[in-house]
Amino acid sequence: MIWTLLGGMTLATVLTGAVLGAALGLTGFAVLYFFSGGATNLGVQAVWNTFNSYTLTAIPLFVLLGEILVASGLARNVYRAMSPLFARLPGGLLHTNIAVCTLFGAVSGSSMAVAAAVGSVAYPELTRRGYDRSTVVGSLAGGGTLGLLIPPSLSLLIYGAFTETSIGKLFLAGIVPGLIAAAGFMVWITIHSLRRPELAPRNLEPAVGLGQALKGLFEIWPLLALIGAVLGSLFAGLATPTESAGMGVAAAIILGFAVGDLTLAGIGRALMSTVTTFAVIAMVFMGAVILAQSISVLGLPQQLLGQMAELGLSPLMVLMAIILLYILLGMVFDGLSMMIMTLPIVFPLLTGLGYDPVWLGVLITLLIEIGMLTPPVGMNLFVLVGMSNNQVTLGEAAKAAFPYWLVLLSVIALMTLLPVLATGLPGLVRL
Repeated sequence: MIWTLLGGMTLATVLTGAVLGAALGLTGFAVLYFFSGGATNLGVQAVWNTFNSYTLTAIPLFVLLGEILVASGLARNVYRAMSPLFARLPGGLLHTNIAVCTLFGAVSGSSMAVAAAVGSVAYPELTRRGYDRSTVVGSLAGGGTLGLLIPPSLSLLIYGAFTETSIGKLFLAGIVPGLIAAAGFMVWITIHSLRRPELAPRNLEPAVGLGQALKGLFEIWPLLALIGAVLGSLFAGLATPTESAGMGVAAAIILGFAVGDLTLAGIGRALMSTVTTFAVIAMVFMGAVILAQSISVLGLPQQLLGQMAELGLSPLMVLMAIILLYILLGMVFDGLSMMIMTLPIVFPLLTGLGYDPVWLGVLITLLIEIGMLTPPVGMNLFVLVGMSNNQVTLGEAAKAAFPYWLVLLSVIALMTLLPVLATGLPGLVRL
């Protein structure tokens, strides 16, 4: 009865037009009021304790870092420097899309920011060279998801703050699965381009020697400097996540003025976009914290675990059900909202079944990435369709991105079979 009321109240508040954060918060307060003797102060105290956390201040800083990267135009020089390395491979510059997205993922925690930064350079360049438009959009949509997995990751940061899991370990855990996903994307591009060479015409690529191509890599030093400022300081134990994010923002501004196209107006737009983005995240986060407190007071996760034990469901069967749930939710919710909304139930449920919290954070991030490619709310698809000036329809973009969707699902399967892919690096480093 409680589960039915909980779901019904959340659905009712959503259908009234309330934003998701308000819907979650009102549902949590209603549960506390009616089922916990009117102890709504517990929800208020939970919000205060969470938002009084120093770690949470890293979220707007990482959002700002991604916005400054988009505004500075640094992607153009990096893309030009890396293009000759992949020009002769089947798929040509489609591989460059994945490689540059991987690098930008190491300095930006936002999937959409990476897709926008690289797409603004890659889409006009590749379409000018005769590449198939939808194929280009598909590769950028898939590559953009790496921004959410390869550290610093906004998803892993929020997960760590919400579940009190080590953010440093979460960042380390995302590296190997992220690189595996990038390699899987490149394998698909190679296979697809060999089957249909007309999608990526190799004969239009300039012939560049290996020595000249390697020499051109010196142009990516601004991005490497940013990676060193953000991840180097964090993994070396010299800075907290918040401090490393602050160092990254400062370095991005300096490099944006020195070698990019950053202006004061660009910084202003980046700040406004950051405030808007964080306000949305904070609203959902606040509502989820109140709901989590009400669920905890009622002991619903423990009841759910007991019922599953009675039904004889194995931990793997429960995990598969959760994966399916996230895939379905990814069709109607944006990734971060979906994660924050479900964590109050999913986290205690799966950790109670013995799943590692760090491993679980990477799994949920991969599921969020799948949601970024799933219409009708696949945000990466919308960003790139808009960037193409609607030369590519949402349906064409979704079809082109579907193989990358499958690659991400394959990484989940591989990580389930070999959890050490996510837990290996965090286990070697003391953070």
